[in-house]
Amino acid sequence: MDRGDLTDIRPCRAADVPLLDRHLPAPGAPTRHADRFARQETGAGAYLVAWRDGVPVGHGQLRRDGCAAPEVRAAVDDCPEFNGLHVRADLRGLGIGTALIRAAEERSLARGHAFLGLGVGHDNPRAAALYARLGYTPVVEYTDRWSRTDAAGRVHEHADPCTFLVRRLMAPDG
Repeated sequence: MDRGDLTDIRPCRAADVPLLDRHLPAPGAPTRHADRFARQETGAGAYLVAWRDGVPVGHGQLRRDGCAAPEVRAAVDDCPEFNGLHVRADLRGLGIGTALIRAAEERSLARGHAFLGLGVGHDNPRAAALYARLGYTPVVEYTDRWSRTDAAGRVHEHADPCTFLVRRLMAPDG
């Protein structure tokens, strides 16, 4: 598939959740996609999905209320955050991740936000290189704490060392 095959990036719809679970299983599935969709339904953000030929191939969550990590909150307060970026492994490097980030930037800008932030794990140099190419600069180190529930109902806690990066979306005067 080439870049021309990308048909759409749009917010998740209820009918999309089972397709996401089937085509892009995530830790904590099936609840991970459902939880992000439910968050979108509260108005707290947008769960953006990239589609090719009617199949979801990538996703990411725009959180209008920003990153929950206290270290990030202290550094950038309520800067919107784009998190959970994922592109199907066989399609990485084709611009899908960039398109999802740009869609999140456009949505943030349209709501009057001057900045957008995102976190990157210290174990993910490929993503860090993408974010740097797109103009994101490091602001603060933090620990991303999250949990997932396995098929047996056991909760697994995770703590990943990360860097929060920010990009200015508009000039300081507007």
